[in-house]
Amino acid sequence: MFAGFTLDRVDVGEATLRVRHGGSGPPVLLLHGHPRTHTTWHRVAPLLAGRFTVVCPDTRGYGESTKPPTDAEHTPYSKRVLAADCVALMRKLGHDRFFVAGHDRGAYVATRLALDHPSAILGAAILDAVPIGEALARCDARFAREWFHWFFFAQPEKPERVITADPDAWYDVGTKNTPERLGEENFADFHRAIHNPATVTAMLEDYRAGLGVDRAHDDADQAAGRRITCPAMVLWSSDDDLEDLYGDVLAVWRAWTTDLRGHAIASGHHMAEENPEDLAAALSGFFSGLPAG
Repeated sequence: MFAGFTLDRVDVGEATLRVRHGGSGPPVLLLHGHPRTHTTWHRVAPLLAGRFTVVCPDTRGYGESTKPPTDAEHTPYSKRVLAADCVALMRKLGHDRFFVAGHDRGAYVATRLALDHPSAILGAAILDAVPIGEALARCDARFAREWFHWFFFAQPEKPERVITADPDAWYDVGTKNTPERLGEENFADFHRAIHNPATVTAMLEDYRAGLGVDRAHDDADQAAGRRITCPAMVLWSSDDDLEDLYGDVLAVWRAWTTDLRGHAIASGHHMAEENPEDLAAALSGFFSGLPAG
């Protein structure tokens, strides 16, 4: 897994991030979602490494990255703070400007990177997400039923008690998540993470920030008319529910971007594991067509 890549731990200020990096060429930052770690990219990163320098961190709180204490507003786990971690990480690795692709919760970090750090982001790929503010503004009974975990995770203490009582049951180990589907080493990394109570709490803090401070940041940007000004590509899984929930996914993003394209990828939700070839081809084609400096 990640043959030829370097495994590091990089101090970015408030947190230390576990990160793999390798390849050569323009830098690409790959951001995982919940409940994965950076190893979710193990099938995609090698396909990109021939043309790009690929950087795959565990974001703050996830995997083996450190888990700073939170506050009453969950600000240390806001996407604004996680995005700042990423800028610091890339600068430590020698990359002042870079491409970014983020999946699921990582897509929110990638969005915040593009909004808060436009001079650093050359192009942004957003995978399986609409802006948090949009999702909550459009929330209806169906969303609340099918995405109930957003609201359950926001509760104090109870989610930790439920998840840590049987992490394998909560995270579908043996059914949706198996060594055969994820790859043995990626599965082992994911499995260690979900069995670490501190990681579970940190992942929940990500969601708790989502319903409060992250939404406030999105709403403030929308009210001010701020948009993602770098080229943006939105990809979504054909067998997931974004199209069912929102119809034209790109239409949701047009109010947030100035240069937008995108399409579905034939896959379930975890596209980096389920269809790495098509995802890598889409990312490579998009980033290769953009100025790298």
